[in-house]
Amino acid sequence: MAEVHYMSQEGLEKLKKDLSDALAQRPVISAAIAEAREKGDLSENAEYDAARDAQALLELKIANLKNMVANAKVVDGSQIGTDKVQMLNKVKFQNTANKMIMEYTIVGETEADFAHGKLAATTPIAKALLGHSVGEIVEAKVPQGVIKFKILEISI
Repeated sequence: MAEVHYMSQEGLEKLKKDLSDALAQRPVISAAIAEAREKGDLSENAEYDAARDAQALLELKIANLKNMVANAKVVDGSQIGTDKVQMLNKVKFQNTANKMIMEYTIVGETEADFAHGKLAATTPIAKALLGHSVGEIVEAKVPQGVIKFKILEISI
């Protein structure tokens, strides 16, 4: 059974663009392989080997992107509430130990961008927050141990 990839409509459009861009690279790599082939002995042709490696990586990327697009489930933003943390919610929470306040939007793994406030739903912190309400204290198991967070605010 294929893994479902939850994301926003924006995230799906970005994946489709990435797939289109990758598909557009196929002729470029094919041309590089043909050019390297023309240079003679393939057994000692570093350009040919590099072009073949690039082709293999590109085909892997294309296969992965096709899989993600095929198994994408767009989360309908209009159906999102703020009573409990769920995908596409913006959550403000505080580390109970050091009192540091953080704010992140919970997104699908392909849309995650920690630097821009987008936290993948598959991360330990997001997993701890999901399904909980304002005022609750949740525990996230991270590599350094267990961190407790108090949910301060849930918004769209």
